[in-house]
Amino acid sequence: MLSLLPSTPTHVLIIGYVWPEPRSSAAGGHMMQLIECFQEQGWQITFSSPAAAGEHKADLVALGITEVGIELNSSSFDTFITELNPDIVLFDRFMMEEQFGWRVEKFCPNALRILETVDLHSLREARHQLLKNHLNNAPQPDDLTDFFAASEHAMFQPMANSDAAQREIAAIYRSDLSLMISDKEIDLLVEQFKVPSALLHWCPLLLATVPTTSPSFVERANFLSIGNFRHAPNWDAVLWMKTAIWPLIRQQLPTAQLHIYGSYTPPKATALHNPAQGFHVMNWAEDALQVMSTARVCLAPLRFGAGIKGKLVDAMICGTPSVTTPIGAEGMHGDLPWPGAIATSARHLADSAVELYRNEALWDKAQSDCRGILADRYPFKPHCASLIAKIEACRANLAHHRTDNFTGAMLRHHHHKSTQYMAQWIEAKNRVS
Repeated sequence: MLSLLPSTPTHVLIIGYVWPEPRSSAAGGHMMQLIECFQEQGWQITFSSPAAAGEHKADLVALGITEVGIELNSSSFDTFITELNPDIVLFDRFMMEEQFGWRVEKFCPNALRILETVDLHSLREARHQLLKNHLNNAPQPDDLTDFFAASEHAMFQPMANSDAAQREIAAIYRSDLSLMISDKEIDLLVEQFKVPSALLHWCPLLLATVPTTSPSFVERANFLSIGNFRHAPNWDAVLWMKTAIWPLIRQQLPTAQLHIYGSYTPPKATALHNPAQGFHVMNWAEDALQVMSTARVCLAPLRFGAGIKGKLVDAMICGTPSVTTPIGAEGMHGDLPWPGAIATSARHLADSAVELYRNEALWDKAQSDCRGILADRYPFKPHCASLIAKIEACRANLAHHRTDNFTGAMLRHHHHKSTQYMAQWIEAKNRVS
């Protein structure tokens, strides 16, 4: 791949909210895909994080990546980044830009600053609150047709009034470039929040290899649901399955079995395990694709959330039809048919799941639709090439790019000063105590 700056060696510093766990979350998988894209350019990568390493952390050192632990509110980071002098700094989630953005700007002003948003946290939080309001007031709380319609088309006001949106969108403005995993979220930011499109880049999950064959209808059995239990939308979906959806499925398929996998399984989840009801909480899957490939139908009844759903991409990779909600499918398939069913009520979700589980012809059509979406939406090479071209164009024209973003410069000036003084006060206080 040709670079616009071929004579300039490129060093990327990633400041991670957590250490990447690609087998535990879509966010971890996306980070590893970005790293792979950068390494294909011959770029040197240093990954740093103030977080403790989780039990499923990727072995970055084995990939030739330098790992460095960093501290919050500590001038040790200033020395670290000055000596490292990276060409690009990638903040993993807006909280890291808030914490370290002023230090990067002060000690490494010429570095391109990229924000990996993962998803719009403020959109997820606003939808969560809307769901709570709906459940408190709706006469039929398991029919979410009106709720899903509102959560797709009327999100500006619920978000604009939130502290989370103001923080998150300010971080997008302060960054030179923000990576958006969902093109629907780009539309929301540009059309409703009036964020300049030049600050945003669509970068979904990047799939280097996809199997050309997968187990057939008759080779599979059982329903499957999967997701990190620490992620609030996943836990909510498990509860909705337990209380409303799964009983309706079992009425029609009395011997049906549902296997629920997730990392960091809490006691409240294992307490739901009930083999007599066919409801199995299975803890963490060592190989998510393997268990997905043995299931006949993937259930993902997400009532709120943002971004795109790694579990549903995994289902497509494995040729496993899925049943989800409009929020689950949002930003996932463009104008292509969904490989399974999208439903807005517990009854419709259950009926769709049963029909897909029983009907081999319908199931085969859904499996075929998986391949079309993967080829159209998630190929690694074109998305990687587009990302690198965008990065290099910003680097080659950085001064003008920043001048055009006066709102970002203004927000950096006011936010970074206040954050700097607060961080220095906390550091001084910690030294005394």
